[in-house]
Amino acid sequence: MTSSPKEVTQLLVDWGKGDEQALEELMPLVYNELHRIAGRYLRRERQGHTLQTTALINEAYLRIVDQKSVSWQNRAPDVVTVELWQPPPPPAVEPEPPKPAPVPEAKPEPRIEKPDIAIKEPPKPKPKPEAKPKPEAKPKPKPVAKPAPPKPDDRLAQLRLREELAHEQQVLAAARESQAIRDRMARDAARSVANARERGIATWVDRIRAKIRGNIVLPPDIKGNPEALFLVTQLPTGEVLDAKLVISSGNAAYDDAVHRAILKSSPLPKPDSAGLFARELKLTFRPVD
Repeated sequence: MTSSPKEVTQLLVDWGKGDEQALEELMPLVYNELHRIAGRYLRRERQGHTLQTTALINEAYLRIVDQKSVSWQNRAPDVVTVELWQPPPPPAVEPEPPKPAPVPEAKPEPRIEKPDIAIKEPPKPKPKPEAKPKPEAKPKPKPVAKPAPPKPDDRLAQLRLREELAHEQQVLAAARESQAIRDRMARDAARSVANARERGIATWVDRIRAKIRGNIVLPPDIKGNPEALFLVTQLPTGEVLDAKLVISSGNAAYDDAVHRAILKSSPLPKPDSAGLFARELKLTFRPVD
């Protein structure tokens, strides 16, 4: 029974797709080939083996039948088998050259040091000290008596001392008196300046109050003479920035009338001297002044 390679390949493809009928048609076509291949393998086995060609083919068949995931694409190429009558000779191994024997290093002989033996010399005799001649004692010079200084006149010295003390006291008294005069003059000048400033500020405040009182419209139901205190903030030009009620008079209508009069009186009168200007002034107002 002959078969073409295309027919065998097609049967393998069909069987790989799950066609069991293709396997039954395929096995008779490849049986002889499997039998020939099995016989060639058994001839290369050792003598006395118990394997048979039919048993080997059956084993191969069982293994082929279990292959479910093989995708057959083409016929396998022909296999060339070469039989060797004699095994190839093993590669020659070159012996390694013998290693040279290590040369022992010559160790130096230990040096034996001989102990130094000190030879004691006999003690030398000590030289005798030479007797030094004693120096001759020189005669001490006799002290010469100095003449006594002349004694000053005690009464004259005391007189001069009293004069010097009196002069120093006079100088100190004059200095104290002069300093007291200067202090008194400085206090008087400061007091005069303060009084002048107070008078200037009082005059300036009186002019401001007079202008504000001229703009106050008294309410008709006011009783008594209540006092209201305002804190007025102004510019050097006299323009009023703010008027704040510090202490109320007890009459809200009178407080409002004074507040309106302060704002209406802007700009306020200026002081006679720029040094008397104050940014904030506390002004009191009564209905009857």
